[in-house]
Amino acid sequence: MKKAILVSCLLAWAVVTMGQKVYDVWPGKAPGAENWNWTEKLDSIEFPGDLLAYNVVKPTLTYYPADSALANGTAVIICPGGSFCYLHINTEGADVARWLNKIGVSAFVLKYRLVHSETIFPVKEKNEKVKDTANARKAFMTLIPLAIADAKEAIAYVRKRAHLFGLAPNKIGIMGFSAGGALATAVAFDYTPANKPYFVAPIYAYVPPFLSMSVQKDSPPLFIAAASDDELHLVPMSIGLYNKWLAAGISAEIHIYAKGGHGFGMNKQGQPSDTWIDRFGDWLAMRGFLTK
Repeated sequence: MKKAILVSCLLAWAVVTMGQKVYDVWPGKAPGAENWNWTEKLDSIEFPGDLLAYNVVKPTLTYYPADSALANGTAVIICPGGSFCYLHINTEGADVARWLNKIGVSAFVLKYRLVHSETIFPVKEKNEKVKDTANARKAFMTLIPLAIADAKEAIAYVRKRAHLFGLAPNKIGIMGFSAGGALATAVAFDYTPANKPYFVAPIYAYVPPFLSMSVQKDSPPLFIAAASDDELHLVPMSIGLYNKWLAAGISAEIHIYAKGGHGFGMNKQGQPSDTWIDRFGDWLAMRGFLTK
């Protein structure tokens, strides 16, 4: 049984990374994880329709370049969600990247550091963890700043090498889903010239309460999507972000769909939220990011 699971995991990894180059975000061990000794896993045991990555120790970027005939110099760093315990690699990562490639946008799917899972069932383990509120809060409060640091370093990594990837340094943005939306939101508020995103797209994002929430004069334009029937009730966080951008006089666009639930990603559910990615493409075009 164990051998079958291992073979399945290796095949799944081959499908995801076939033809894709993977880059380490940090030059050595990621700061704060020097003593982490567990091993990253990738499988679909708990999500037959998707792949979950968990126990990420070494943050990486999987590169999905746009075809040279279509490429417009724009790139998106994609942060999948998964409650900071696992990552939805396909529906909130690779599938998004491939869609962006079709409109000339290159993409990098970020695997950021996660709360340690002691079993091969990270979803079940996460659900058990959150029952112990105090310990869960401590684990997440320790982890989230590290994940945010990974996102900032990922932007800096891509910008520094933009000429090697054929990208425009001022056309690099970031998108995040749910927990990954926390990373995108964090860098929208707090950045340096090296890691500033030039556009930000938090999708049904969780916004950590400890973030410094001051919008800067040169904050990037914002695209938001969520669903009113989000079972995690995160819509007020999206609306709060939108209102902050409006109050600061910075461009923002928001789509709150009547139906779609939480975690719709690239899933086609026959719901209004199915077209969110098309609206994102429209927004990129309107902002000039699809012009060569």
